Amino acid sequence: MLTVSRTIVLPESELTERFLRADGPGGQHVNRTESAVELRFDVAHSPSLPEAVRERLLARRDRRLTDEGVLVIQARRFRDQGRNREDARERLVEIIRGALAAPKPRLATKPTRASKERRLAGKQKRGQLKQGRSRHWSHE
Repeated sequence: MLTVSRTIVLPESELTERFLRADGPGGQHVNRTESAVELRFDVAHSPSLPEAVRERLLARRDRRLTDEGVLVIQARRFRDQGRNREDARERLVEIIRGALAAPKPRLATKPTRASKERRLAGKQKRGQLKQGRSRHWSHE
């Protein structure tokens, strides 16, 4: 059981772990141990996720999300498998928690009169600077 929030708990049956050989430091031992962890969680078909959270997770343009809606997290930060498993699970929980709260809707605003005037004044100044260059360098 992986507890995400008070209302969301993921059963172990929904998590798929695969162990692979990690790259990086470790000497000769690294070639024999499968300390890296690949954690897979099917966001699209999970009965544990509320519909709103599922939609927000699937709407994110996350490279860890496959076309089938499976979230793949690779953990190879540590040199032992147990710590990498914990790391992968913590990262999964953080991703799901990030989708719990609905994003605040954006409100359309108009630029203030002062900001419009500043922008136009800046454009005028830039134009005059460029004009000054062309007059200064003309050869007759």
